[in-house]
Amino acid sequence: MQAEQIEILEFLRQHQPFSLLPDDVLQQVAQSVDVAYYKAGSQILELGAEINDWFILRSGAVEVYRRNGELYNRLTAGGFFGEFGLLRNRRVRFPVTALEDSLTYLVPAELFAQLFEEYEDFADQVEVEDRTRLRQAVARREDANELMTARIETLVSRDPVLLPYTASARMAAQCMTEENVSALLVVDETRAAEDALVGIVTDRDITDRLVAAGLPFETPVTEVMSSQLTWVAHNQLVFEAMLRMLRDNVHHLPVLRKGIPLGVITLPDIVQYESQNSLFVVRSIFSAQTVEELTALVPHVRSSFRRMIAEDANSRMIGSSMAVIGRSFKQRLLELAEEKLGPPPVPYCFLALGSMAREEQLIVTDQDNAIILDNRFNAEQHDDYFLQLATFVADGLAACGYQYCNGGIMATNKTWRQPLKVWEQYFTDWIEKPTPEFLLNSSIFFDLEGVWGETRWADMLNKLIRSKAQHNSRFLACMARCALQRTPPLGFFKSFVMEVNGNHTQSINMKRRGTAPLADLIRVHALSVGSSSRNSFERLQDIIDAKILSPGSGPDLRDALELIAMVRIRHQALDLDAGIEPDNNIEPENLSDFERKNLRDAFLIVANAQKYLKYRYQPGRTV
Repeated sequence: MQAEQIEILEFLRQHQPFSLLPDDVLQQVAQSVDVAYYKAGSQILELGAEINDWFILRSGAVEVYRRNGELYNRLTAGGFFGEFGLLRNRRVRFPVTALEDSLTYLVPAELFAQLFEEYEDFADQVEVEDRTRLRQAVARREDANELMTARIETLVSRDPVLLPYTASARMAAQCMTEENVSALLVVDETRAAEDALVGIVTDRDITDRLVAAGLPFETPVTEVMSSQLTWVAHNQLVFEAMLRMLRDNVHHLPVLRKGIPLGVITLPDIVQYESQNSLFVVRSIFSAQTVEELTALVPHVRSSFRRMIAEDANSRMIGSSMAVIGRSFKQRLLELAEEKLGPPPVPYCFLALGSMAREEQLIVTDQDNAIILDNRFNAEQHDDYFLQLATFVADGLAACGYQYCNGGIMATNKTWRQPLKVWEQYFTDWIEKPTPEFLLNSSIFFDLEGVWGETRWADMLNKLIRSKAQHNSRFLACMARCALQRTPPLGFFKSFVMEVNGNHTQSINMKRRGTAPLADLIRVHALSVGSSSRNSFERLQDIIDAKILSPGSGPDLRDALELIAMVRIRHQALDLDAGIEPDNNIEPENLSDFERKNLRDAFLIVANAQKYLKYRYQPGRTV
């Protein structure tokens, strides 16, 4: 190799994702690249121009822009750009300008494509860098504020490109090229506007489902599009769209207003609104090959939690992000369990319960889970497998910081590892025969979500709960009484009442005496109005919309929930900062006068809401 190529090779060895490649491959790359120099202020890539190389920044700095001219990212030595265009029709999607005099290495498009296809770790790193790079040198604080308040519609930069459902795949590809987009919305123009959207087709669909499958170009677009749409409403928050993309593993989200397409947002549109840490943790979870590697991520989870608080995230975003991380741990552990034990003898659905299902999980949490089994389940033949699977997951979660449930609400307990028909009978009995034990089970299991396997069974159980509970006044009255057993910590003169037993005397348990009573009373109201939501904030909005609360009390409850949750969250973050194992207990003397006053007001709102709950769901009263 020539001296210049040796220098290139040494540079590549020092930077990811290049360092993930075998050394002989790196040598091939070093021998294949060209070198280009750009003066400060010069245009490197123009929007829509043909691109034939992947750019690696050797020195200097460049700025990457969105199509609307807004700054998207700033890169320095070791950064790379141009991959979006190479992976999508070889047209520049993000224009680039030299901020300083810059030296770049140019990797031929064909070699980049070969590396991307043949080396999974390399491809993964390229993708995760694209998903997580944020504008590092401009308006960082403004971005953090926008994350909390920005609505999805603010990210839509152009009208959606629509394609008739009668079109061919060839027409779809031509349309994408002409419009310089990577996704088209497929519509049936014979339907009403709010029902016209029938699917989405992306450039990846054309590649995977048409070209790779060897289908003719005249294949109807309906045969290569995705008809099971993941979408967001125009008025949802940016972080909600980010979570949906993570959860459903999609890169394009149609944005709808009352069923009518407003536009399409992509992963690059959304990454600037989310902390790099959260995305890194989720990606790392799914890349882990052992339980030990998952356990090593616990410090990163805590770092992500603390970072969101430092950036003034609200409780809903923090709870949702931590639930996504917790759900990802479960899913990866289940993958590892099946690799170890072999495929399951019958289909199953692994359930998340409680705060994870409500997307209100924090850093201090235990594991509540269960398994729904196929009705063909035979205990003698199959149960040993599912006990081993449940044990593997429970032990793995415990190693990752999710404590075993003291009440035994885990899939390792045979009671909570049953066929679908048994679960259906469970819920029917709990609602129709509300004994104290059944009511306790209801308060735990009525917040459930399928996270693995036949998740439609979880949807079926949620539907069963709604249909049976909504008009059962006796059951609702019993649930209301159960919800009143945990009261806010206020004395006769509205002073705080402290814990007197256990390890945390002279403190207040913010979960048991704060967020839990709120979640309980909101759940009862939600059942009575037939809400299909699981998150307490979303349930509360359904309750407000149903107009069963007095004017103003719904927003008051929402503010109380946010304040109490944030006091609990900040206390846990302070414990982490101090090197103390976090818990749910706070000492009022450690609060400022302002915090104590507002916390007292919030607890008063909860107390009044519990009085109304007792009145509304009196035995025999029609709700």
